[in-house]
Amino acid sequence: MLSQPQVHEPRFDDVKRGDLKTRLAGLQRRCEEAGLPVLVQIDGWECSGKGYVLTHLLRDLDPRSTSVHVFEDLSDEEREYPPSWRYWRAIPAQGQIAVFDRSVYTALMNRLDLDEADDEARLAAFAATERALTDSGMVVVKVFLDIDRDEQAKRIEQYASDAREVLLDKRDRWQNKRFKALSERFSDVLSRSNFAFSPWHVIDARHRKQASIEVLGVTCEAIEAALAAREGVAQPPIERAYGTPPSIVGQVDLSLALDDDEYDDVLDDLQKEAGALAYRLAEARIATAMVFEGMDAAGKGGTIRRLVKRIDPRLLTINPTAAPSDMAKEHHYLWRFYNNLPPRGRIAVFDRSWYGRVMVERVEEFATVPEWERAYGEINAMEKEFTDDGGLLLKFFLYIDPDEQLARFEARERDKPWKLTDEDWRNREKWDEYVAAVDEMLGRTSPDDAPWTVVAGNDKQYARVSVLRTFIEAATAALGSSDGSGKDD
Repeated sequence: MLSQPQVHEPRFDDVKRGDLKTRLAGLQRRCEEAGLPVLVQIDGWECSGKGYVLTHLLRDLDPRSTSVHVFEDLSDEEREYPPSWRYWRAIPAQGQIAVFDRSVYTALMNRLDLDEADDEARLAAFAATERALTDSGMVVVKVFLDIDRDEQAKRIEQYASDAREVLLDKRDRWQNKRFKALSERFSDVLSRSNFAFSPWHVIDARHRKQASIEVLGVTCEAIEAALAAREGVAQPPIERAYGTPPSIVGQVDLSLALDDDEYDDVLDDLQKEAGALAYRLAEARIATAMVFEGMDAAGKGGTIRRLVKRIDPRLLTINPTAAPSDMAKEHHYLWRFYNNLPPRGRIAVFDRSWYGRVMVERVEEFATVPEWERAYGEINAMEKEFTDDGGLLLKFFLYIDPDEQLARFEARERDKPWKLTDEDWRNREKWDEYVAAVDEMLGRTSPDDAPWTVVAGNDKQYARVSVLRTFIEAATAALGSSDGSGKDD
């Protein structure tokens, strides 16, 4: 049996399972009304009764508000992304209940060959995911069904001798042969992922019916606690300790420029080199994400077009980030961006990105102070998982001064009025607020493995060439440090 966290003593042994099912069904309706998302992860030893427990957990729930996701071995597609990618894609929307057959941690628990650094990186990424989800209000219930080696062996033989043989695979006997080593591994992972905000419930699963009762009980209690917290007193305003950010964009030399002859001399060669490097990145199976942010009318679109002109479109996806859709609003704000991360060997360009959380959503008060304050850490964690998995991440901020922006607005008003909106003028009135938000963003989200490149944008030709050169330099460096095989899970 496992050591830490402690196995739960039966807490609901005097409660009827039917009463708990009715109670959970009532809580599901309250979750729908409150917009409360619930994620239940059911993990445990093979043959510990995960399917049985899951069946009774779901039996009386409304299927229209419930989803089930089976996380067995990684598919070929899933191997092309960072470890938490497939879980982010499956998280529940507001008011929905999602149940995972196996958890975020299953593959990690069953790996005995990871080195310490890789092990720590994966656990840190999963911890950051759970923290981001629970901070946003999601209920995360983690259950581990525990049995001993003899019980597992007995069930394997029982399943092999009746209609349940279809449920067996080679992993079941593999686990039983390595039970001692895996027990230590499971205990270690469970202990290191037993967070106050999402603790493990380790349940004695030798008696399947009682195990299902315990899972129903802890799930009901977790949802009831979350609903009660939502109905409690309002939280006091957050006091920020960051202070005034140092001026970063104010230090940019906006006089940097290229005349037409200089621009024409270098542009085509740089574009050809960028296109050739894209093929080499594909061959080396390096996922590449490029983020473009900037002041309104800073020239992001034109810069992106020049950057990708000679890149094979089969290797490339452009993601223009507009206001979130209704579906995106029902999920954590990072959900839609995880869905658009590139697989290994491909390039994704984000014309605006997840950084909207700490810029426009902050300035326009679409997000609360606690929401955008914690976003810096959430973003850093997402990007670190991407780069830890071997990805290349480039982040460009195109900066122009107010006079140049006004000149471009007036030119658009005259020549391309469809490119200018009332919102652009409103944002201009908040120039100083946006600059403060940008400076803080650049200061707090520029680690060594994913630094910001601030591009002087008053001269469009200089900005375009600068971005091309930065991509070429970064891609060349990434290829030089890559073994050409990409990481495998």
